[in-house]
Amino acid sequence: MLREVRVENGVVRGLPAADPRITSFKGIPFAAPPVGENRWRAPQPAKDWDGVLDAYTWAPIAMQARPGVNKDDIYAREWHVDPDIPMSEDCLYLNVWTPAKSPDEKLPVFVWYFGGGLQVGYPSEMEFDGERIARRGVVVVTINYRLNVFGFLCHPEITEEAPHAPANFGNLDQQFATRWVQRNIAAFGGDPGNITIGGQSAGGGSVLSQLTSPQNEGLCQKAIIQSGMFAPVYPHVRGPRRGQPLAAAEQEGVKFFEFLGVSSLAEARKLDAEYIMAKALEHRGFWGTVIDNQFCVGNSFKLFLENKRLNVPVMLGHTSSEFFARPMVESKEQLQEMTVEMFGDDADRFLELVQFDTGTIDEIKGRAAVNGIEYAIRVAGRVNADTGANTPLYYYNFDAEIPGWDNPGTFHSVDLWFFFETLAKCWRPFVGKHYDLARQMCSYWANFIKSGDPNGKDSTGAEMPHWARYTPEEPYAMVFRDQPEFVKEKPGELMEFLVEQYFKRTK
Repeated sequence: MLREVRVENGVVRGLPAADPRITSFKGIPFAAPPVGENRWRAPQPAKDWDGVLDAYTWAPIAMQARPGVNKDDIYAREWHVDPDIPMSEDCLYLNVWTPAKSPDEKLPVFVWYFGGGLQVGYPSEMEFDGERIARRGVVVVTINYRLNVFGFLCHPEITEEAPHAPANFGNLDQQFATRWVQRNIAAFGGDPGNITIGGQSAGGGSVLSQLTSPQNEGLCQKAIIQSGMFAPVYPHVRGPRRGQPLAAAEQEGVKFFEFLGVSSLAEARKLDAEYIMAKALEHRGFWGTVIDNQFCVGNSFKLFLENKRLNVPVMLGHTSSEFFARPMVESKEQLQEMTVEMFGDDADRFLELVQFDTGTIDEIKGRAAVNGIEYAIRVAGRVNADTGANTPLYYYNFDAEIPGWDNPGTFHSVDLWFFFETLAKCWRPFVGKHYDLARQMCSYWANFIKSGDPNGKDSTGAEMPHWARYTPEEPYAMVFRDQPEFVKEKPGELMEFLVEQYFKRTK
């Protein structure tokens, strides 16, 4: 087993995982600490170390709101359970699980970006244990990156200091870590020419950002976007805030410096990190990916549609009950006005589909609700064919029964327990059918990571239900319920109408 590995900065020593055929390495530095002069600066190379670095424990999580405090938050019950977890601005570390016995095996590599709205989250969340995927012959890497005000603040002084990297430091951390993987993963038995980047929620959105960055030629060979591709369905309803112009974000940074009581970047860099975090939470600002015309050159969804992206196979999907978009109106009169504005001559068809003449406005809005991620995927699937890109796309819908006293349904992020196959760490009373589904989902993901095609055998050796590529002619999904089932059903009439209207509006 590979228990000691030499990387570019020195030798690291790992430990046997629960399965001793897997070695886990935790807390490997991939960049210099982003503190002092490195605060609000693109990641810098890590320094060499002497001797052997014991990579036995998780590194501190990035600065963020203290996890596990709000017990009414489902995620505080689910995995953000430890309010005493170590936290530090010095957070640029990654973790590796490898099944390799020698550096010569050239195993496929999976690089994971966690979610949390770019505001919270960490790779040491209990569901992100990479051991089960590694047991299927994959080298798994989970990376940390800067969040919130530390990862995404903009300011005119920052731009003046580094016009080539004025923003999006959290995304640059992801990029820097993935490049580190390219340079070093062969030592762990991985193949630097067979890398899949994946993420969920803001991690999935980050994958989309990486795919559409002009800086990232050759970054990866496959991608997995889980609950991370959004498009606005109705006016005034949007997904996560992305794509703000740099100049506007800089002015928000100026206001935040005033709120901090500092007048310069130099002063702000001398402030204590905990003080900045507390003031950021008090300020209630939102910091996310901005259009800096360096890393990010536009709306990532639109860039994807325009094929300004890495043309690699993509697996993408959502849970069945997340991110439903409804018209933002308060009366039938407002709905009629919105409908005419959006759909013109086709307005009557929309009103017919939502049964406008039946029920209250809230009931009509409920019938108009559609999954915004599904909508975005179906738009992207059609453009993928119409433009001739023909990137292999594999679409899934997670619709399993989730047990627990809170009757949560398929809430946002619950699928993480399944494809990482870490159900045993959860408090929920999962039973045999859930473990069977998780085993199969993990196998589909591992197959895709290996070859760009999820099909193949389960870890039991049995052939799994065939998962066909998504095309406009066959716009079908693999549905994960009690067991995987490739459901050959076209989208509902309302979804088909809305997708068609997207193309009418953008001609």
